[in-house]
Amino acid sequence: MTSTTPSAQPHRTVPEWFDDAKFGIMVVWTPASVPAFAPPWSFGEDVPDAETIMRELPAAEMYLNTMLIPDSPTARHHAEHHGGKPYDDFVAEFRRRTEEWDPTPWADLLARCGARYSVLVAKHQDGFLLWPSATTPSRPGWNAERDVVGEFAAAVRARGLRFGVLYTGGVDYTFGGLPLTGEMAANPAQNPQYARYADAHWRELIDRYEPSILWNDMGYPPAADPAELIAWYRSRVPDGAVNDRFAASAVDSDDILGDFATLEYDSDYAGSAPADRKWESTRGMGTSFGYNRQETDEHYDSATDLIHELVDCVARGGNFLLAVGPTATGEIPWPQASRLLDIGWWLHEHGHAIYRTRPWTRPAGTTGDGQEIRYTATADAVHAIVLGTPEAARLDLDLRLAPGAEVRLREGGPALPWRPVAHGVRVELPEVPHPRPAFTLRLSPASAISG
Repeated sequence: MTSTTPSAQPHRTVPEWFDDAKFGIMVVWTPASVPAFAPPWSFGEDVPDAETIMRELPAAEMYLNTMLIPDSPTARHHAEHHGGKPYDDFVAEFRRRTEEWDPTPWADLLARCGARYSVLVAKHQDGFLLWPSATTPSRPGWNAERDVVGEFAAAVRARGLRFGVLYTGGVDYTFGGLPLTGEMAANPAQNPQYARYADAHWRELIDRYEPSILWNDMGYPPAADPAELIAWYRSRVPDGAVNDRFAASAVDSDDILGDFATLEYDSDYAGSAPADRKWESTRGMGTSFGYNRQETDEHYDSATDLIHELVDCVARGGNFLLAVGPTATGEIPWPQASRLLDIGWWLHEHGHAIYRTRPWTRPAGTTGDGQEIRYTATADAVHAIVLGTPEAARLDLDLRLAPGAEVRLREGGPALPWRPVAHGVRVELPEVPHPRPAFTLRLSPASAISG
């Protein structure tokens, strides 16, 4: 059935709050955090075939599937460390852990890291539900008795963050067909029974929690009529945002129903970011979204690299959704938490160049010393964000300023001397800046700056 509801027609403009927010945190907490294993590696430039990807997958949250693929690293690990233990045992332990969980540390950390919204995985591919659903899970006991979704939503909202829900609509391991060994589009969940199941869950999540973001993953059963579901959601949450993964296939995106496009582990924004619509980039700090005990500090991107990716993403018109994977006991590991705090401290000083901005005439440039610059804009100013720290008490920018333009370190700060040079404009800084991930200058008025 195809919906003809007007509000289900193409809806390409995201709510302003989403475009203003720029930075969000995805929380991936599933029973797979108990074994917490995946081989930590990166595909790099040489992407293997689908069979190899599924066998060697570095995503700990997909443990239930990869443990069943013969001779996979996860299967070998499971046999060595857990014998013949079924995944149900991890589910039972995780369910006990949810009873001891405290949402306060999570919410405090997300507020301190400068995130403006958070997306919680309410159901991942293993089928475990993080809320006591009125729709019985397909396997007995595969749900939290405690309302983790509702408590987390209340905690982050109390700290001024928007709350979103992620539900893996296209793949549910509890509906059989394991292991998946090829293209994820060939998933076992596309059947009428599952379509009713997923639709009931999404409607319950919307009705109970009124999330500001619907973040579906891995496609969606066409029989569940996603167009009608999204139209109903928009009637309930008029300023809500919807991602583009409600298509029928797990490997396609839905360019019609979604408000924003979704990029995943794709940091080549210059080549891959959509030019005609809002988009969001999501990734973990390492190669796994969920907690992987094999990943240590050295496997995670540094805070500086993550800040640079955030800046590049925002300059090109995107939002940056960074994932954290708590341990089975509900702790966000220190290597993850410390990076969030570093990002938050940088945003505390330089967030004026990130939040509520839009792309400028061009997103990128270079200083006279060859350091990369990213540009963002507001109605009254252009922000030059140097990816690194100037090495002298001056900075040459590759743009032009009209007479009377002002350059400051931040709004309300003293105006800095500047003059035209061959590279563009030379700005005299008060002193050689101390090292930091990125350095910002505010140039105003916006009408006085040209590229």
